[in-house]
Amino acid sequence: MARDDNQLGSFLRSRREKIDAASAGIADNTRRRVKGLRREELALLAGLSPSYYTRIEQGRDRHPSREILEALARVLRLDDVERAHLWSLAMPSLAPADDGTVSAHTVRPGVLHLLERWSDLPAFVVGPSRDVLAGTALAARVNPAWSPGHNLIEFAFLDPRAQTVYPDRDEITLQAVAGLRATAATRRADLDDFVASMRERSETFRALWDSHDVYERVVGEKRLRVDGVGVLRLSFETFALPGPEGHVLYVYFARPGSTDDEALRDLARDAC
Repeated sequence: MARDDNQLGSFLRSRREKIDAASAGIADNTRRRVKGLRREELALLAGLSPSYYTRIEQGRDRHPSREILEALARVLRLDDVERAHLWSLAMPSLAPADDGTVSAHTVRPGVLHLLERWSDLPAFVVGPSRDVLAGTALAARVNPAWSPGHNLIEFAFLDPRAQTVYPDRDEITLQAVAGLRATAATRRADLDDFVASMRERSETFRALWDSHDVYERVVGEKRLRVDGVGVLRLSFETFALPGPEGHVLYVYFARPGSTDDEALRDLARDAC
């Protein structure tokens, strides 16, 4: 499967198709044959000539100015994550460069020490492409995908166990791809090969990636089916670790005093 060589145009088109013409102030009594805004309507609302916007969407102008990007972002009602993604596609030179001095798979000793101390929490560190680089024993007990050597995206889409582990698998996969796109806003070079591989290996991934949805869930809740325990409802927080590696620390926990918390404590004792 060939890569999308016009990601900027594809992203703009996908966002254009999500804007309701009436809510954007477009009066049209005719039967519309296109989803969302037409190209010329978006151009008008953004203060651009229709021919120039068409060149952008068709990939004949891949580096529009800052002012044009801001105008398009305003009309398309992009949030902060989508706006960052738009800029990364149009101006990739603004993304931080990897100077090759630090291994993307090397977790700092201090972080490893913290994980050793957090025996009562499912916690793990991932790289930009969602490779699990380190984690607590409890994390691996709760979810096999949360142990080093696994990749969260590959597990969700390609591992048969995911259907059992994730009762809400469809939601998990949608969020995973949208989050991966958010990471691509600043680390596109780290993800191009991985995304190309996943597009070839999973039709579901390809469809979700091509929808161009992009957002980050830095906090939230997941349901996980744990072998020998049943379904646990766990909350999570994420912490971006400073440094060029792009590592993120995930920490899961249960509501204090809940049956989920009690089950997690029992699992922690068994995992030690």
